[in-house]
Amino acid sequence: MRLLSPTVVRSLLGSPRIVVALIAAALAACGGGNSGSAAANGSSGRQAPPPPAVGVVTVQPRAVPLQTELPGRVEALRVAQVRARVNGVVLKRLFVEGSDVKAGQPLFQIDPAPYQAALSAAQATLAKARANREMTTELAARYKPLAEAKAISAQDYVNAEAARRQSEADVAGAQAAVQTAQLNLAYAHVTAPIAGRIGRAAVTEGALVSAAEGTLLATVQQIGTVYVNFTQPDTEVLKLRRLMAADKLRKLPHGAGEVRVVLGDGSELPRPGKLLFTDLSVDPGSGQVTLRAEVPNPDGLLLPGQYVRVRLAQAELPSAMVVPQQAVTRGGDGDTVLVVGPENKPQPRTVKLGGVSGNDWVVLSGLAAGDLVIVDGFQKMMVPGASVNPVPWVPRAASAPAAAAAAASATPATVPAAPAASGRAS
Repeated sequence: MRLLSPTVVRSLLGSPRIVVALIAAALAACGGGNSGSAAANGSSGRQAPPPPAVGVVTVQPRAVPLQTELPGRVEALRVAQVRARVNGVVLKRLFVEGSDVKAGQPLFQIDPAPYQAALSAAQATLAKARANREMTTELAARYKPLAEAKAISAQDYVNAEAARRQSEADVAGAQAAVQTAQLNLAYAHVTAPIAGRIGRAAVTEGALVSAAEGTLLATVQQIGTVYVNFTQPDTEVLKLRRLMAADKLRKLPHGAGEVRVVLGDGSELPRPGKLLFTDLSVDPGSGQVTLRAEVPNPDGLLLPGQYVRVRLAQAELPSAMVVPQQAVTRGGDGDTVLVVGPENKPQPRTVKLGGVSGNDWVVLSGLAAGDLVIVDGFQKMMVPGASVNPVPWVPRAASAPAAAAAAASATPATVPAAPAASGRAS
């Protein structure tokens, strides 16, 4: 396209007829464009977009265990404090700090020289006592027929028999002294009383330890399986018992409830534990009841003294409904969910929550059996009151093939419309 020079443009604009013609042409062009747009809009308005797909769950009453989350502390299954049982100087440390040890494994060597000497002296005393016993026994044996023949006085035989018995007592005392010396010598060689993980050494080579003071040498703990001690207010225990007495709650069978441990970072221990017992007394200072659970700990994630939280199911509702937590909107005015109503239109429903069961909320009222509760796809519902396409909701933890199969099997034609809201509990 060739551009006009400024001189030519000024000459053209100077003519009134040319200016009027240019304006008319411009208005015609604008009118034509608007009519084309209107036609395009009209044609697109006749084709409404399909309703958005939303994930729903169908609520049905069932027995639901009620979970309680309580604070707790980890305790080793078995703890053995290795202490000195003889006096002496520590010569060697025979283990690696922080390692696993076996029962009977050597840990420390205390100077055995004094106890070896004491053992030798006791053995010598025992040998002397045995020799004296042989002599007195022979003398009493010779005196016996002489006393019967009245060849010696009865007092001489009595003295010989008493000396024999005294020599036997001396042998027994010497044997006990030898055993004591052997034990002291063995105690100088300190071994692990149980198998487990040993901590740092409390003494070093050259340290003087005392049996009277019971000097601590090291501590061995078994943490392959640990105890978790947790507490619950006595008011909650009383409330549970009253609800069970009124048949509003049902007690779980012994051993049926799992104990889940939540770590400090919020993650849950993969292996559940089992509840061992509930204490029969209440702490007068805190008003708490102590419970204990046994939890497997092969990975060593739980350490003695560690603070954790415990999720425990102590009772169950005989008939209740649950919905995923993400389906509930919590606010100051109450808790609500979206239910698929007539003509597949979402309707808000106020619900009353009772507690947590896993990743679900327990719904005490507000829903009826068969209600379709929207769990996923809220961001797709752009127009309030517009119809939706309900499809079965598949949790994210489910595998991709299972989710694809569930979505493919649920089509708009196979999902029936929900009944009228008037037939539900509100």
